[in-house]
Amino acid sequence: MAHTIPDPASDRIQLVPVPALSDNYIWMAYSDSHAIVVDPGEAAPVQGLLDRYGLALDAILLTHHHGDHVGGARELQARSGATVYGPAREQLPVCDHRLEQGDAIFLENLDLRLEVLDIPGHTAGHIAYFGRMNQGKPLVFCGDTLFSGGCGRLFEGTPAQMYDSVSKLRALPLDTLVCCAHEYTLANLRWALQVEPGNDALQEWWKAAQGLRAQGLPTLPTTIGAERDFNPFLRTQQESVAKAARIQSGERLDSAVTVFAALRAWKDHFK
Repeated sequence: MAHTIPDPASDRIQLVPVPALSDNYIWMAYSDSHAIVVDPGEAAPVQGLLDRYGLALDAILLTHHHGDHVGGARELQARSGATVYGPAREQLPVCDHRLEQGDAIFLENLDLRLEVLDIPGHTAGHIAYFGRMNQGKPLVFCGDTLFSGGCGRLFEGTPAQMYDSVSKLRALPLDTLVCCAHEYTLANLRWALQVEPGNDALQEWWKAAQGLRAQGLPTLPTTIGAERDFNPFLRTQQESVAKAARIQSGERLDSAVTVFAALRAWKDHFK
C-alpha cells in the first residue's frame, strides 16, 4: 500500500494508518513536523515515513504487550529519543511511563491530550487512548479490543471483562474515530453477515469495504456510531443478534454477557 501524506508543516493533526507485518496498522499522528505512533510492531515502516517527510518522533504509545504491537518500540526510541507510554500492568520491552485508567498524557507539540481507558480482555492489562484532535474531533486508539465488525480474541481475559471493555468504547461519542490495529474488516464482516443478514447498514459497509480493499485502501478508521449499527459485539442487546447467538449456541443466553460470550465462541470457530 503506497503512502501519500499531507504537508507535515500543517498545523492540523494528520492521522495515517501505516501498514506493517501482514495485517497490522501502526497509527501515526503528526502536525508541524512532530509525530507520535501507536503500537509499532516493527520500526522500518515508521522510520521510513519519518525520514521521508522530516518528522521528529516525540512519543510512542503502546496499548498491550503482544509482539506485533511493541516489536519496533525499542529501535524507534533509540533512534529518536521518543518517550514511550504503555499499560501499567503488562511486561513491555521499553516503557517510560506506565498508565492506567484515570491517567492522561499531553503531547505538547501536537496539542493533543489523551485519556487512558482500561479495556482488559484481549490481554489482562490492555489500555486505550481517547482524545480530541482538530476542532474537537474525537478519536480512540483501541489496539486489539475493537475492530470494524469484530473484537479481539480473549487471550488473557474473560467474556465479562471484554463485554465491559467494548461497552466502555461503545459509550464514546458516536463520531469517535476508531483507530484499531488490524485490517480484519472483511473477515469480520463475512461473519457478521451470518449473525445479522438483514442489517442494511452491515450490507452497505460490506460493499463499501470490499471496494476500499480492492483499491488497496484501508477500511479504517471507522466510527463508534457506525460500529453500533452493524458490529454484533456492540449489539448484544438487539434481539436479532441475541436470537442468532442462541440458535448457533443452542443455549438460552439470558444476559448480554452470555450473548457476547456465544458470539465470541462463534467467531473463534468461523471460517
